[in-house]
Amino acid sequence: MGEKGLTSREKAAWYTLAPGRWADWVSLLHPPYTAWHLGYVLVGAGLAPRLSIGRLLATLVAFGLAVGVGAHALDELRGRPLGTSVPAPALVTVSSAAIGSAVVIGCFGVARVGWGLAAFIVVGVLLAVGYNLELGGLHNDIVFALAWGSFPLLTAYFAQAGTLRPAAVAGAVFAFGLSRAQRTLSNEARDVRRRVAEVSGEKTYRDGTRRVLSRESLLGPLEASLIALSWSTCALGVGMVLSRAGY
Repeated sequence: MGEKGLTSREKAAWYTLAPGRWADWVSLLHPPYTAWHLGYVLVGAGLAPRLSIGRLLATLVAFGLAVGVGAHALDELRGRPLGTSVPAPALVTVSSAAIGSAVVIGCFGVARVGWGLAAFIVVGVLLAVGYNLELGGLHNDIVFALAWGSFPLLTAYFAQAGTLRPAAVAGAVFAFGLSRAQRTLSNEARDVRRRVAEVSGEKTYRDGTRRVLSRESLLGPLEASLIALSWSTCALGVGMVLSRAGY
């Protein structure tokens, strides 16, 4: 059993794999959401007045470790939302190593970017740990949109420019809004997929036709939207970086 009421045969999310030793680790990474998160890193770098591929790669690796691995491992530790069988000590070890490695990468970046980057490192650790372990009231939709949307974009911009300008603020507003939409869709999708046992009712149209409601009919539009938004955000980020690189 994973989340209460979810059987081992039911998927906790549309992207999770069948239970298994290595499959659990892949599912734990939340691949499409991690890619979506890294898409904001690409957008932030693409908005900067100049582009350093080396700094961009370092930022991508740091966020991939801190969020894709570390934060998601902590999230699984807190309540097993994906229902994996990864031992708790392994989750703690992997999370600590991943977030610690991201901090090390950030510290090397301070020498190149400036001490202002240190503030982003501290805030990043607080958000990754506080949000996923639900500490201090940080686990809410607004913090999610800031931490998973605006923050990576602003960090990536600062890593390139050493400062924040109006373009970065506008980009952060975009990332906040899109992440807020993501959260709204994913909250409802998780509720239907993990907690709803059955759906009854129907839609009656003005022409008299009727359509029976089901879990699948409710989940379909929600998850299709999440899939489209995840890959399109990544495509936007890649396009902006390629444009800055002259391609």
